Amino acid sequence: MLALLSLPFICSWFGQVLSSLTPFVLHERRSRSPSGWVPERKHDASAVLPIRFGLKQSNIQNLEEYLYDISDPDSSNFGKHWTPLEVAKTFAPSAESVKVVHEWLIDNGIPKDRLRITPSQGWIEVDATVEEAEHLILADYYVYKHESGQEHIACNEYHLPQHVAPHVEIVTPSVHFDAIIRPTPMNRDTALMKTDITVVNTTYLGVGHCDTQISIDCLRALYDFDYTPIASGRNSYGIVEYTPQSFRQSDMDLFFTNYSIPELIGRPPYQVSIDGGYQQTFNQSFDYVGESHLDLQYGMGLVTSKLNVTLYQVGDTVNPNTSFNNFLDALDGSYCTYEGGDDPTVDAIYPDTQAGGYDGPSACGTTKPAAVISTSYGYNEADLTPFYATRQCNEYAKLGLMGVTILYSSGDSGVAGNGQVCLNDDGSQSVNGTRFNPSFPGSCPYVTSVGATQIAAGNSVDDPEVAAARVTASGVFYSGGGFRQSRAFPDVAVNGAAYVVAAEGEFILEWGTSASSPTMGSILAMINDARLAIGKSTIGFINPTIYSTLFQEAFNDIRSGNNPGCGTEGFTAASGWDPLTGLGTPNFERLKELWLALP
Repeated sequence: MLALLSLPFICSWFGQVLSSLTPFVLHERRSRSPSGWVPERKHDASAVLPIRFGLKQSNIQNLEEYLYDISDPDSSNFGKHWTPLEVAKTFAPSAESVKVVHEWLIDNGIPKDRLRITPSQGWIEVDATVEEAEHLILADYYVYKHESGQEHIACNEYHLPQHVAPHVEIVTPSVHFDAIIRPTPMNRDTALMKTDITVVNTTYLGVGHCDTQISIDCLRALYDFDYTPIASGRNSYGIVEYTPQSFRQSDMDLFFTNYSIPELIGRPPYQVSIDGGYQQTFNQSFDYVGESHLDLQYGMGLVTSKLNVTLYQVGDTVNPNTSFNNFLDALDGSYCTYEGGDDPTVDAIYPDTQAGGYDGPSACGTTKPAAVISTSYGYNEADLTPFYATRQCNEYAKLGLMGVTILYSSGDSGVAGNGQVCLNDDGSQSVNGTRFNPSFPGSCPYVTSVGATQIAAGNSVDDPEVAAARVTASGVFYSGGGFRQSRAFPDVAVNGAAYVVAAEGEFILEWGTSASSPTMGSILAMINDARLAIGKSTIGFINPTIYSTLFQEAFNDIRSGNNPGCGTEGFTAASGWDPLTGLGTPNFERLKELWLALP
């Protein structure tokens, strides 16, 4: 006697028959396992994976055109920044993309009640068994094990039906997991971009010793930067830090007392907590406060108390995978679901169920971005997959559309990557590599990358600076710079040598492009102040403007120094732009005058 077949079974069987007849195309492939990883075993067919299909964004091919239209000083639309709603609507996936992917999944046996479409329709999610996932995307999932003992689920390649592929940017989890191992980039040695510290017994006031100690006064003299904010209520400047980096108020007060900025004594930055970010107190040694103190003492000191600097404190102390994407999620809700949202193999996913972890919802579109945002952390570009880097880079462009200036340090290892690793011919990284290894996001064309300079020994603030360089027993520091396929960096440079910083109740000297980025941020924040005071817009994405002929005379050209690495002497500073110091160092008064003359 034949049993009756249920309708769901018939539909599932029919979908599988159709699937077998549908031509598939390779969507993504990883040519090699990331360094330190080996496939240990085939993954259990019954295990459940959170499969996510990131849909293609509408108009993404026009993103750069839109950005330059409002950023080019010769454009009639210069300064006419977009609203967040305009950005979200412009780049939302098409209804067709949602429909095609949704119907394909249902036709292949995934019940409709198991599918989730995010509110922005940016991606489609399904919790699928390994067996189901392998059938859907013609992949083989393995459990990979890292030399540290950490495990991860991945495949070497995956495929999509020919009619579905044009509507999907990415599928996760799949080939994307090469940045899972921390502490890179979130530790002091690699991401904070400095080499060593020196304790200072005597701090000098004024500008008489700027070749050995950089202070607020030195920077003001170097860059003709003496300005008092007058539009603070409309202006904003943000600095990003990642927990467990924190600041100690007593050290902040020590710095502001020493350099006679009494209005900042006892006044912390305005803190915005993202995904559980807070000022931890379990360890306030230099390793845990050095970056925050450098950024905040100079970022706040240069703009004075009339502009309350925003501190974006990101992540809890437990989850090691807090990344730039978690910060971007908080700035722009559409990014949380943009082309698949965060990658759990790279980005922290909240709530964090670990003991002591942040157990609230992931921050998503909860924070208004400041007009200028400086970050002194970075990856090696080779640590990331091309999609991951492109997706994040496009988000910086979207922030530029909204009038936000994004600054990143260019790196401290010359033409090498963090940890002095370089690229091998096969694309892997090692200290014996010979190919240059650019940083990210500094290599993203939609951010402004900041390199470092210094005052040569025996010179004064009136003498031309040189490219930053320092070699000690504990390491080297050379300003990062170089090229990638669509980008040369840095764009500009600012002094990054021997900053006097208060930490652990004493004064120390710090080196690095970590110092250069927040200093440049302060300068640009004050230019925004001057424009806002006369009813004009913020400067937003600045690269088209600073590279224009009109602005060439607003920078001090750097013509001495180089940035060795990868067994070479690196690049050499030269007249005009160079891949070591960019356009040179800023002259605030000249920049302000030029920007005030623009619409």
